[in-house]
Amino acid sequence: MPDVAAKWQYLEQKAVELFKNYGYDPIITPIFEHTEVFQRSIGSSTDIVQKEMYTFEDKGGRSLTLRPEGTAPVIRAYVEQNMNQLPQPVKLYYSGPMFRYERPQAGRYRQFWQIGVEAIGSDDPAIDAESILLLVNYFKAVGLRELSLYINSMGCENDRPQYMEMLKEYANKNRERLCKDCQKRVDLNPLRLFDCKNETCQAVMADAPKLIDHLCSECRKHFDEVKHYLEMQCVNYIIKPELVRGLDYYTKTTFEVVSPLLGAQNAIGGGGRYDKLVEEFGGPPTPGIGFALGTERLALAVEKEGVFALSADATDVFIAVADPAAKSAAVNILYELRSNNIGSDIDYMGRSLKAQLKAASRRGFRYAVFLGSKELETGMVMVKNMDSGAQEEVKLNELVEHLAEVVAAIREPVVD
Repeated sequence: MPDVAAKWQYLEQKAVELFKNYGYDPIITPIFEHTEVFQRSIGSSTDIVQKEMYTFEDKGGRSLTLRPEGTAPVIRAYVEQNMNQLPQPVKLYYSGPMFRYERPQAGRYRQFWQIGVEAIGSDDPAIDAESILLLVNYFKAVGLRELSLYINSMGCENDRPQYMEMLKEYANKNRERLCKDCQKRVDLNPLRLFDCKNETCQAVMADAPKLIDHLCSECRKHFDEVKHYLEMQCVNYIIKPELVRGLDYYTKTTFEVVSPLLGAQNAIGGGGRYDKLVEEFGGPPTPGIGFALGTERLALAVEKEGVFALSADATDVFIAVADPAAKSAAVNILYELRSNNIGSDIDYMGRSLKAQLKAASRRGFRYAVFLGSKELETGMVMVKNMDSGAQEEVKLNELVEHLAEVVAAIREPVVD
């Protein structure tokens, strides 16, 4: 379990480092919200709202829902906290648990963890490209190389009505070949037909008219500029007309990144533009774009590529106490090391010296310091490199300074 936690923390730390470099600030939203927050934003015809939300009534008779995704709560907070008065765009990132009652699958559980970003207030195609680049570059930062980027445009409210009629007409002609859920979607929201994982439905939708072929001139221009900015940064992408994402609030740009190492359930992150969502929450017309990634599924992908870089996070120094007479002195040294930003620990189990060293090795300490009555008398201690086995004698009164230099050299290696 500690190894799993370390990997999780590594992925989050890498996200925070990169998101800050892109100018994003953290936001924390509640784990549950009023149910209408998700009904209004995600869409009442989606599987999330109809089948997957954990909804309950509180003691005051109010309908509450455990958050199934992160964008709607962020936008609710944006409106309620009058963030439109701040310099735009407002760029935010979050991480936390989400909840959906769906069949558990590879890297997805009913409580799952997401990391996401939102950039609210700009309709510039360059910020669409920035969101896509941020997602791709984050995956590269954690070591992933085998990635595919899919992009699409879902157009705007001017494109949708005529296209929806075309799609509905096509779906009705093929209604008998669709699954029962998709037969309902034909009337509720035919765009959701593209989300179905049923192979027969996918075969039907492969020949359906695509929204990207029916964009207005403004949406076409916007999408062309997004592609231009991606090409400027030499980012390879594949246009996928079926990529409509699973939520009703998306407009224009949508994108998704997949890892071929994960089999059928291979999506590790995605997002898109939502230019009408702020208005849904009573705010002024405000465009926005964002993405989210599933931490569990990302961890699987990083594991399969064998690129978890956790060695740099090993604890620095273990103080091995040779006899009880040295325990007090060892504890003083322990806290002096910690006050100098040197990660360190000591045995609290009364183990023998041999058992202490074995435990230190299992926990991944870089160095061990041996301290007993003899060392206190002579003022000299032995420092052992736990990887190489090399040992050196150090003056006790110079130990902290010596270890500080050694640890600093590991954390900040010299670059030629």
